[in-house]
Amino acid sequence: MENDLKKTFLKLLEDNIEQKSIEEVLKILIQTFPDEVCFSTSFSFEDQVITDLVKDLPIKIFTLDTGRLFEETYNTWNLTRSKYKVNIKAYYPNPEELEPFIQENGPDSFYRSVENRKTCCDIRKVHPLKRALKGNKVWITGLRAEHSVARENLSKLEWDESNHIIKFHPLLFWTTEEVKDYIKKNQIPYNTLHDKGFVSIGCVPCTRAIQPGEDFRAGRWWWEDASKKECGLHVHK
Repeated sequence: MENDLKKTFLKLLEDNIEQKSIEEVLKILIQTFPDEVCFSTSFSFEDQVITDLVKDLPIKIFTLDTGRLFEETYNTWNLTRSKYKVNIKAYYPNPEELEPFIQENGPDSFYRSVENRKTCCDIRKVHPLKRALKGNKVWITGLRAEHSVARENLSKLEWDESNHIIKFHPLLFWTTEEVKDYIKKNQIPYNTLHDKGFVSIGCVPCTRAIQPGEDFRAGRWWWEDASKKECGLHVHK
């Protein structure tokens, strides 16, 4: 079954899918994989644009609620549901993993070591993601090339070996200004932390606003070396 999915992925690439519009690609993916296309949203600028693009399409939308999100993120979630009348399924950490980890290491052990931080991300994000992706063949994301050096060489369509799924990054080559302009033009609700210097928004203890001139990811896990700033959701080989 996985080999068949990889063959379909290669066929999509051969058809020059990257040269088509977002709407055209979404139509092809839905027709090729009916009821097997999903979109993960963190309610970021990019994800709000994508929600607007897929709101009337048969695409499953889900989010990962780590239990430590900003109140502004929950507000954006509520506003998005209200505006689009879409069903956004939430996936949560498994308490059988989370409770022993916190009991043994404390609630903020991620500040003490990269290993603790990655374990926390695994429990709160990566493992729930695995459950969310189960039964799907395509995963739509809000990744953009400007986000980090590791994402500059991605293609809009890629094979995710870690999750055995096809990933589509519709906004990969959009600029920040293009994203903001779309938000403004279409009056899309967005996380108000973006107005306060927050660019990449995750969990409260692991996110801060960035200063002018700082890298896009500087506000995430700022106490770690820049080369380690991925939570494990997107693994590029």
